[in-house]
Amino acid sequence: MVSFTILLFFAVSGLTLNHADWFTSGKEVVTKDSGSVNLKWVNQADTNKLNKLQIVEFFRGKHEVKGALSDFRIDDREVSLTFNGPGYLADSFIDRETGKYELTTTRFGAVAVINDLHKGRDSGKAWSWIIDISAVLMTLVSISGIILICFIKKKRLSGFIIAAVGTLVCYLIYKLFVP
Repeated sequence: MVSFTILLFFAVSGLTLNHADWFTSGKEVVTKDSGSVNLKWVNQADTNKLNKLQIVEFFRGKHEVKGALSDFRIDDREVSLTFNGPGYLADSFIDRETGKYELTTTRFGAVAVINDLHKGRDSGKAWSWIIDISAVLMTLVSISGIILICFIKKKRLSGFIIAAVGTLVCYLIYKLFVP
């Protein structure tokens, strides 16, 4: 049943990935916020002394920003932060002179979350393990099916013929239609 659940998830998310236009039209929600951070956090000549953790936790606490910090850039005029998660993106730009910031948060909807989980994008180490374990389970189920067909004399030949035809059809479709 675990393999069934895994197979169902990856089958459905494979369909939503392959036909994203069917499922994602108008589903994203964008919110914008602004405010100011403590000027001491961003207005220092030595950018190595900026307390990055304090800035990140400010946005997590005040605006409930989620996802992993994927980018933290500092230049002469601004500090920019990007947070990514499955179906989620948050960008913040902080003016280093004034401490004023603009935060844009985009939620792409449930289908985007499923698609990102399918690909393992922005989903963290734990989800990466789930994908790996799922792949191993599906491989074992597939191999056990091949082994079982070997022991059923009446179905063995037709089973292997069907497997070979399926493999050949997939290969031909790939060769004919994939540039």
